[in-house]
Amino acid sequence: MSTVTVNIQEAKTHLSRLVEQAAKGQEFVIAKAGRPMVRVVPIEAPPATRQLGFLAGRGVVQADLKKDFAADIEAMFDSRSADKP
Repeated sequence: MSTVTVNIQEAKTHLSRLVEQAAKGQEFVIAKAGRPMVRVVPIEAPPATRQLGFLAGRGVVQADLKKDFAADIEAMFDSRSADKP
């Protein structure tokens, strides 16, 4: 896609159309007296938000996972209760 150059008067007259085109990916330059002044480009889409459960069904968790970490979990709770008066 080539970059379109429009003069400032044309940009004022057709701003809505130019913005719509820019949003679709068409960059344009606004010139004043034939001298390029600004480049209008689309804003990049924000990063996608994380979706809860997007890995559901793609892995296997051991049934006895709690048993494997029972000592670690117990130690965490014991240290918390020891810190309280």
